[in-house]
Amino acid sequence: MVSPALVDPTTVRATAAEAWLRGYPILRNYRALYTQALDDADPAYVGGFGVFRHHLPPAALDATAAADRAVDRDTPASSAWLDLRAEHWVVSVPAEGGYYVLPVHELDTVYAGFVGARATGPEAGDHLVAGPDWQGEPPPGVRSVIRTATRLVGIVARTELAGPEPADVAAMETVRRQYRLRPLHEYEGAPAPPPAPDPVWPVWRDEVTDTVEFLAFLDFLLGFFPLPSPRRAGAVPLPSAELDLRGRLTDLGIDGRGEFEPAALPLDVRAEIEHGIADARARLERESAARPDASGLAGTREQTGADYLRQALGARLAPYGLPAEEAWYGTWTADSEGHRPPDASDRDYTIRFGPGGFPPARFSWSAALYELPDRRPVDNTLDRYAIGGATPGLVRDQDGGLTLYVQHKRPANAEHSANWLPAPDGPFTVVLRLHGPEAPALDGRWQLPPLTPR
Repeated sequence: MVSPALVDPTTVRATAAEAWLRGYPILRNYRALYTQALDDADPAYVGGFGVFRHHLPPAALDATAAADRAVDRDTPASSAWLDLRAEHWVVSVPAEGGYYVLPVHELDTVYAGFVGARATGPEAGDHLVAGPDWQGEPPPGVRSVIRTATRLVGIVARTELAGPEPADVAAMETVRRQYRLRPLHEYEGAPAPPPAPDPVWPVWRDEVTDTVEFLAFLDFLLGFFPLPSPRRAGAVPLPSAELDLRGRLTDLGIDGRGEFEPAALPLDVRAEIEHGIADARARLERESAARPDASGLAGTREQTGADYLRQALGARLAPYGLPAEEAWYGTWTADSEGHRPPDASDRDYTIRFGPGGFPPARFSWSAALYELPDRRPVDNTLDRYAIGGATPGLVRDQDGGLTLYVQHKRPANAEHSANWLPAPDGPFTVVLRLHGPEAPALDGRWQLPPLTPR
């Protein structure tokens, strides 16, 4: 039932636009959850809830696979989903001297917390992921607690691959096989609690995001995203703008019970909702096109607040991207002469890090190249898709600096060839990643060197 308070078309339209932006990352995340944890016929299926699927290391990835777009080949991913309705889960990691991170993202892709080299250190440990209904004390032996605002969460772990050799891949796999997920009762050696009722999960269809049915999906998913109760000590607070929007959505019949029926709306209200959705879609398109890259979009709830546009842009441009303190990204979208994008069909390029200007990373750094417009890795004779601090055989400049040679054809000079980052016969972009960035990168004192035609 639509409240008379929302009969004003302007109010309905504005609420629908805000709800669409708010709901966009939630539905995009559900799309991934549905294919990976619910649809066992989908190639992306990981095995249900509470199971890690370790994605292929870079040497085995098909450069034409859609799932491989703009992939970070230095830190292959491992995916898992947790249902926190019946009980909470314990994430266990081994002792690891290299870089790794297990970031826990909530239903709207905002990060609840991190387990990894930066956040919790190199030691082995058990970490509790506790949903919004959790109360009490963590069991003995748990090193940290990640509180979530939603009852469904995901993990897209990254584990450092030190090099391209089989021994490097084997070492990474040894680490990944020791990532462990256990329901709390199993960790404590206690009886299992009664299972949560199995909902009727709506079948995902990509066209949902274009129609009023978007709000029916949002209504269902908000049932896993309760408003905080003052009776739940330690519950994750939500911004006041979220509480206000939820109230206006309730007036439209979107209250988290999953019973919203677009066909029951008055025709004039439905028309204004459609206008609001079109407004929000157009705004997201404009903002996406205006951004030079996706840096600065990911974050925790404390960092993102009620900036729904930022969250929607993150879900669109860099789903499951990491916040800057975990991984810093810089992108060469133009060369030093202003050509945008760079194009290797008629010129070669260099990137030079001076002896005091190497990327300031606590753990590792790499520069990866992607052809445009598809942002895919470039097939090449070296099977090289990135260059970084751990790349074997790089040749330093006489002054101790490092020059990378970005071009389509392999350089004739042997030293240049050792530092070759293969480019396509056409437009491209290069992304620099710093894992565990240090202060000069975060505060802007360190800047990308130019991509210089030669």
